[in-house]
Amino acid sequence: MKNRIRELRKLKKITQEELSKQVGVSRQSIIAIESGKFNPSLELAYNISKTFNSTIEEVFIFEEEENE
Repeated sequence: MKNRIRELRKLKKITQEELSKQVGVSRQSIIAIESGKFNPSLELAYNISKTFNSTIEEVFIFEEEENE
């Protein structure tokens, strides 16, 4: 799943470490989510979105996979 976390962090001028502390996860978790290697739980996605005063849909871009 793609996301806009890096872009939103830069706009808000916060580091990965600061974001991780605000949402209660490790910096490594934020790195994995930003790079698309890990999809957050619904609760974590909500907390990240809330940190940026955004909706989940504004932060995370869900792309449906086509079954061929």
